[in-house]
Amino acid sequence: MIKLKSIEEIGKIRESCQMLSETYRALIPMVSPGISTGELDRFANSYIRKLGGKPAFLGYMGYPAALCTSVNEEIIHGIPGKRILKEGDIVSLDLGINLDGYFSDRAVTVPVGTVSQELTRLLKVTEECLFLAIEQAVCHNRIKDISQAVFGHAKQHGYGVVREYCGHGVGFAPHEDPQVPNYVGRGPNPRLKAGMVIAIEPMINMGGDEIETLSDEWTVITADFKPSAHFEHTVAVFEDHTEILTL
Repeated sequence: MIKLKSIEEIGKIRESCQMLSETYRALIPMVSPGISTGELDRFANSYIRKLGGKPAFLGYMGYPAALCTSVNEEIIHGIPGKRILKEGDIVSLDLGINLDGYFSDRAVTVPVGTVSQELTRLLKVTEECLFLAIEQAVCHNRIKDISQAVFGHAKQHGYGVVREYCGHGVGFAPHEDPQVPNYVGRGPNPRLKAGMVIAIEPMINMGGDEIETLSDEWTVITADFKPSAHFEHTVAVFEDHTEILTL
């Protein structure tokens, strides 16, 4: 069931999103060769708590960290630990905050030092997919308008699109209805209404669409081991405009 939010409730979600944006402003500059993914996680966890929030993902469905750190061929749900980031890597940082029961969600893929032109292009196109999707996330459009924007732009550039995972409603919980796929399938296609808050998150692969899950039962990787990028914003739909809450 899609839960519409009141203006007051969107205001509370916005506060959570602003706290998340502040956390990213501190976290992203830490990404550099030689840092471990565990260090990034510990910083994010501590910073959110200092601001008065709680990490939304820690313990969610058993996830063992505050931050998801997915490196190179890892798409999503990479568990932080001892892995050291190297020059030329890319790392997706996916993070959410629970602020007094109101949830935010954002992801960004960050280059580690200087990366190849191919990776730079992958990051650019994936972020373009996100913003083209947000342009379609307007009142009275449908979910598949968002899906088509992502899928069309990614395929135009020859990239794979992850199908098994998708965007989603957010605000009262980390994941709510509706699902927001990055491809056009036969599933539900609800109309966007004022009061909907959704997380739009293209996951775009340099190679094919196929994925696998590692033995930790969390980390999702590309089946062909080619790099993947992931960008996400939480947006609120109003009658006359759409607001990106996590800018």
